[in-house]
Amino acid sequence: MSNNTSNHSRIPWTQIIGFFLSVGLTFLAVYWGLYTDLARGAIVAIVFVLAFLQAAIQLFMFMHVTEGEGKWQVGKMLSAGFIAIVIVAGSVWVMNSMH
Repeated sequence: MSNNTSNHSRIPWTQIIGFFLSVGLTFLAVYWGLYTDLARGAIVAIVFVLAFLQAAIQLFMFMHVTEGEGKWQVGKMLSAGFIAIVIVAGSVWVMNSMH
């Protein structure tokens, strides 16, 4: 039997880079939210964009999205993204309609 560990590094560089990118995006969102004088709508938009980027980083770095079967994997990701957008947009709509 051959040992397949020769192709893999002992240090999980992908996970380490993904972790630091995620932490960096979190600190960036906190900075924009707490220490800038932008309008509330602009801050919310920036935080949503940073959250989307962080979710994409986590999907590719930790959840191995690129290791699936081509079209089925893309279809699953698109449907999951659609469901997430509907949930977030619906929640924002309901919370804004309460006032």
